[in-house]
Amino acid sequence: MQPSDKVYIAGHRGMVGSAIRRNLESGGFNNLVLRTSAELDLRDQRAVAAFFEAERPDYVFLAAAKVGGIVANNTYRAEFIYENLMIQNNVIHEAYRNQVKKLMFLGSSCIYPKLAPQPLKEEYLLTGELEPTNEPYAIAKIAGIKMCDAYRSQYGCNFVSVMPTNLYGPNDNYDLQSSHVLPAMLRKFHEAREQHLPEVTLWGTGSPLREFLHADDMADACVYLMQHYSESGLVNIGVGEDIPIKDLAEMIKRIVGYEGNIVWDRTKPDGTPRKLMDVSKLNSLGWKASTKLEEGIREVYAGKFLNNVSIP
Repeated sequence: MQPSDKVYIAGHRGMVGSAIRRNLESGGFNNLVLRTSAELDLRDQRAVAAFFEAERPDYVFLAAAKVGGIVANNTYRAEFIYENLMIQNNVIHEAYRNQVKKLMFLGSSCIYPKLAPQPLKEEYLLTGELEPTNEPYAIAKIAGIKMCDAYRSQYGCNFVSVMPTNLYGPNDNYDLQSSHVLPAMLRKFHEAREQHLPEVTLWGTGSPLREFLHADDMADACVYLMQHYSESGLVNIGVGEDIPIKDLAEMIKRIVGYEGNIVWDRTKPDGTPRKLMDVSKLNSLGWKASTKLEEGIREVYAGKFLNNVSIP
């Protein structure tokens, strides 16, 4: 992939897509193809076909997806499987039809079985039952991995798949009905501090363990793998370390400066007990994450909340 190559970033305004865009631009890539969802509905087969035929990108980062936290995944089950299947089917197929040199499909760590051994190795895919709350989304992402492998096997397409762990960073989603755990906590603790609330209620027991990767690290790994990885199967992208949700809550409480109490609502689900990625394959390819969790959260909090950026 050369700086002059035409690179299409599907989902360039999302957290991951925007990070990939920043990374490429800082590396001198000046031929980026970008479309908002209003300009190009990736669920629309005809629209996607017309776009690829007109633009003929050399490389594609497929970062567009319908995403959300445990509430959104469990509530909008039909939308999560339908929309994600439509998006990835259209983009992957048109990338094949228009001779894209290489496509990278971005999945999610929720593809792995709920009770898979820890840390999660790439070969654990499809070895057990999925976490019920996000099963439709996970099935769509698994289909994307297998679709990339099938097009590689049948047509020789250089389509690769990467599976990020939980992400956070600029352009994250802070809507409490659809956000992931880290941004939701940031918003809850910030608003509790501003409103002088005596306590903050969080879901579950706080016992699950989660791994968090800064979006800029994720983007750097994606660009690195686009340059250095061309095989079937998938590559985990993460830091290889996790933290109990209870400890994450205490860290965010400290960063925000909230002095009230944390109450755990045990009537709410915890989700998967643990989701730590085995990143030995990624590390063996020559890449490691560099942003420490507390440092990254402080940077995100300062950029989003302390600069009076509007929150949806």
